[in-house]
Amino acid sequence: MTINERQDEIIDEFTGLDDWMDRYQLLIDIGNDQEPLPEQYKTDQNLIDGCQSRVWLQADYRDGRIFFAAESDALIVKGIVSLLIRVLSDATPQEILDADLYFIDQIGLKDHLSPTRSNGLLAMVKQMRLYALAYQNKN
Repeated sequence: MTINERQDEIIDEFTGLDDWMDRYQLLIDIGNDQEPLPEQYKTDQNLIDGCQSRVWLQADYRDGRIFFAAESDALIVKGIVSLLIRVLSDATPQEILDADLYFIDQIGLKDHLSPTRSNGLLAMVKQMRLYALAYQNKN
């Protein structure tokens, strides 16, 4: 499945929910369904700078693709990072670098986050792209 196909799937999930309380609940549910990050990866090195909440992001490179895992101590933020993982994990570094993450605007996420959470979202995307750049340059 391509990055855009994954984004379209997420947009479909959120489309039927007009009330933002329902959308927040879906985000929380998505975060709760995310596999917990193993304790060994909850290090200062994996903490994302720019997030008000604590967010750990681990990236592994296998067979030319990047696989992300993450955890947050905040429920909504955990849902947000889970969506990003769902979209970007199991993609090549170039696919991640080229991705237009249009689902963020289409589901209204950007408009309904506090400024600190919006900054955190941008910091998560930036960190994922930095991992992609690093793995691309490593090859």
